[in-house]
Amino acid sequence: MQGRLGLGYNSEFSNMQAVNGVPGVSLKYGLTRDLAGEVVVGVSTASPSNSVTGVKLFKNLFFETNLNFYFMLGGAILSGNSKSGAEFLGGFGAEFFIPGIESLGFSMETGGTFDNLSGSFVLKTLGVSFLNAGIHFYF
Repeated sequence: MQGRLGLGYNSEFSNMQAVNGVPGVSLKYGLTRDLAGEVVVGVSTASPSNSVTGVKLFKNLFFETNLNFYFMLGGAILSGNSKSGAEFLGGFGAEFFIPGIESLGFSMETGGTFDNLSGSFVLKTLGVSFLNAGIHFYF
């Protein structure tokens, strides 16, 4: 996906489980054949407010015809339930493309997260389908 910009969403950060949780709109860009970056921004002005501003980096490990396996790292500044904090995540994932519709990518990811949105530091496992890890349309 080198040189292509993807527009989509990401809802795997911890603010999604808070009251008024919102997914983030994301832009994903293929920097090189095996490196990509993503910016995630989401906000809800309801009371209590909820927001996410984050970045993710991807390193492709294996390439298939309609599938990329990758390692990912991410971080975000979050707010939810009248608290704010930071979250870091890391793990492995795959993005697959339906033959004939190669501009639409579906992601799945697994790994771990470390956040303090609840007021104390929490280490959690991560396992998200394309409903949370995101869907992107590549231009």
